[in-house]
Amino acid sequence: MPDELLQRAREGDRDAFAALVEPHRAELQLHCYRMLGSLQDAEDALQEALLSAWIGLSGFEGRSSVRTWLYRITTNRCLNVLRSSSRRPQHAVPLPVPAPEPSRSGEVLWLQPYPDNLLDGLPDRLPGPEARYESREAISLAFVTAVQLLPPNQRAVLLLRDVLGYRASETAELLGLTEAAVTSALARARVTMAGNVPAKAPATVDEQELAERFVAAFTAQDVDALVALMTSDAWVRMPPLPFEYQGREAAHRFFTALAAHERQIAAMVPVRANGQPAWGEYIRDPVTGGLHLIGVLVIGLSGDRIDEIVHFETTVAPYFGLPRTLSEPGE
Repeated sequence: MPDELLQRAREGDRDAFAALVEPHRAELQLHCYRMLGSLQDAEDALQEALLSAWIGLSGFEGRSSVRTWLYRITTNRCLNVLRSSSRRPQHAVPLPVPAPEPSRSGEVLWLQPYPDNLLDGLPDRLPGPEARYESREAISLAFVTAVQLLPPNQRAVLLLRDVLGYRASETAELLGLTEAAVTSALARARVTMAGNVPAKAPATVDEQELAERFVAAFTAQDVDALVALMTSDAWVRMPPLPFEYQGREAAHRFFTALAAHERQIAAMVPVRANGQPAWGEYIRDPVTGGLHLIGVLVIGLSGDRIDEIVHFETTVAPYFGLPRTLSEPGE
């Protein structure tokens, strides 16, 4: 069937090309997201890559699988985005309160969450023999954030080798590099990742229980209770704002400053992002009494503690089906 679709696509049948590509679309979009850290940029890059694939279909000689050929095109499209100066500008609404001095350890201002409902469409395919990361780890916000700190070539090599499991020779062919260059880039990338991806402790409490304790402390603006739930080296981030804080003391200063000026959260609508608990945050309008969305919050878990709290702006809400307003909590 794939051979028949390929032949029809080469003859100009767009429907056949769409059917040929569709089984790989979800994983290719996730790959673009890992490369770029932004779902919006990933969608754009994938569309441009598939257009290039359609235009260049006559050049596909069948020496590799269609999947590998598509990975070559999408990876190189993402590399072009990373090497250009035309990345999507980041616009952010400033914080309405004075904030403590951030930790400034390498903010990723373009970071966006990845809805779990998009992960549901991934094919049930095991990574290649060279993979070092489990699928769940390789979609976490901590992992994607750390990948963004790698130079473009190292980023591509790490994802192709350690996430997708391509061999060194295959990766070299995909990227137009020598095997020696791939091996060198991978070694440097692994060192950087080891220093930026915290080790996760095995879960020792029920995720739902810990999430409920977090929501209770967060909505009550109980800073002491909130910080007590965090690991000693936990991160608090707010992309695209340049505010990130590491450690309980820094987090305590930040949440204390926030609680003194911001209105209390009236409702937290649960969603999931990057395989992690997440919520739409709503505050109550003092005039209408309705609830207004102010952001999307994602937490990371390690053992019986929270090791990451990331607040995103409302621009990502449509990906999660979160309405801008609610009449009552839970509507």
